[in-house]
This record gives sequence, structure tokens and C-alpha cells, in this order.
Amino acid sequence: MIRKLLAAAVAVAAVGFASAAEVKSGPQAGEKVPGPFTPLNINGEAAGKKNCLFCKQGDSPSVAIFARTADCPGTAKLIEKIEATIAANEKSGLGSYVVFLSDDDKLEGELKKMVEKSKIKNVMLSIDSPKGPEKYNISKDADLTVLVYNERKVVANHSFEKGKISDKDIETIAGEAAKLGSK
Repeated sequence: MIRKLLAAAVAVAAVGFASAAEVKSGPQAGEKVPGPFTPLNINGEAAGKKNCLFCKQGDSPSVAIFARTADCPGTAKLIEKIEATIAANEKSGLGSYVVFLSDDDKLEGELKKMVEKSKIKNVMLSIDSPKGPEKYNISKDADLTVLVYNERKVVANHSFEKGKISDKDIETIAGEAAKLGSK
């Protein structure tokens, strides 16, 4: 009897753990990226202005990252890895932008420091409202939603709860981006 209860408890815990790690957020693979929105740009040619990064990328291969927190080590690692991937695929038109979904008044300054410290040139950082772009359906439970897309069609979607992105996940996303950049 105790073994059966223990086995049932382990099974319930495993199911709970698996479902906690899975978050559905944003447009899924095969769907079109919903379209224009105008976040406040932190770096790049439109720094300090509201500008549509989706529009800037056009049909080019892209990695769009929607992040709820800037202080998560996984977020910084992902940005740095995508920065390096774009630099390695310079002639491909591969681009990336990160949209921080927050109304924290201090975030703009923190992101400017991140740009300087990490020497971010290729990945555009921006800030939008906590809700995110209206038609994108970014889940409030997703700390990171990553859309890898080309010709405005999602090739891959990766969504993570806070602290759940692993180094393997970051390598997978960078690999998908590099593959798009080499076409």
C-alpha cells in the first residue's frame, strides 16, 4: 500500500513538474508573426524613440525575444549568444530584437548598461508594456518567449518560465538562428 501511494505521489510530482516547465506563449511554429508594434528602442539607430523593430526586420530571418525580466542570467546569456550568432552570419541579414515587457522606470537605465557592458551592437533592445504587443498573445507565465522566424513566418517558438532556460536551450535557439542565417 505504501509503495502504491509513493509511486502515485512520484507520478503526480513528475506530471506537475513537466507541466510547470511547459508554457505556451506567442505565435506557434507555422503561424505568421502578428505584425507591427512600436516599443521604446534602447540601442541602435532609433535609440530613445518608439520604433517598430518587426518592420525594420521585414522578411529577413529574425529572432524576436520577449522577456519579462532583465536580471535573469539565462536572458543575458541568450542575448549574448544571439549577438555572436548574428556577428558570425553578418551577410545573411539575420537580425534580432528583445522586447522587455515591463513598466519598471529603472529598466531603461539597466538596459543601457547591459548594452555597454556586453557590447551589444546587433541585437536591438526595447521596452513595451507588461502586456506586450496586443496580437502576439505573450503569456504572463512566460518569462521568455523566443520566436525564430523568416519571411514573417514562425519557424520555432520557445517559451520558458523564469529561470527555466538552460544552456542547451540557448544552443538550440542559436543553432536555429544560424541555420536561418545561412540560407
